[in-house]
Amino acid sequence: MKFTVDKQEKYTLIKLDEDKLDSLIAPGLKSEFVNLSTQGVGNLVLDLSATKYCDSSGLSAILTGNRICTENEGVLVLTGLQPMVQKLIELSQLHKILEIFPAQQEAIEFIMTTEIHKELGTKEGEA
Repeated sequence: MKFTVDKQEKYTLIKLDEDKLDSLIAPGLKSEFVNLSTQGVGNLVLDLSATKYCDSSGLSAILTGNRICTENEGVLVLTGLQPMVQKLIELSQLHKILEIFPAQQEAIEFIMTTEIHKELGTKEGEA
């Protein structure tokens, strides 16, 4: 599996450098999520801008990452979804539970805003 990991103070960016997120790639992605979790990472940005295809194994890996982040009181944010991947996520209704932003910077800003709210003890939308 080809990917890069960029650890920052409040989040970690994973950029998947694969055309397909399928049964060959998904186990490695799940392992990376678990590995980062054991290192205390809570917030993840998963950049799928290079990924043109995703199957049910790939969706399972994404959901695993989402669960792990939630358990660590963090958030998984997807960015750079290509049309076929976006369509699969929408068909499976996962866009209703996953945080998705078109651009990497928007995803990072969402995490930073979430972290500020967490530190202030408020939820988004509260004054």
